Amino acid sequence: MKNNRQDADIKSGGLKPMNASERPFDKINYLMMAGCLIMIVVGFALMAGPGSSVEQGFNPDIFSTRRIVVGPTIAFLGFLLMAFAIIRKPKDAGEKRENA
Repeated sequence: MKNNRQDADIKSGGLKPMNASERPFDKINYLMMAGCLIMIVVGFALMAGPGSSVEQGFNPDIFSTRRIVVGPTIAFLGFLLMAFAIIRKPKDAGEKRENA
């Protein structure tokens, strides 16, 4: 026989709210991911610009330091830090109380 809790879980679709200690990410993880996303967007924006077309002749701006060094470096660092933000394990509620 099933107990009442299992019946309630089945009736509610089997979903129950998670405690803060059970969640895979905490507020710091989300802030880090948002910051990394901004870094990636800024890196791609720095790489953007007008291209070199045959009609206008050669445009030396396509080889500027901003477009071939700074932009890709910022975007790459954003991707690396994004991986760290995802892998970072949040502290448990018990650890937070002991440290405080």
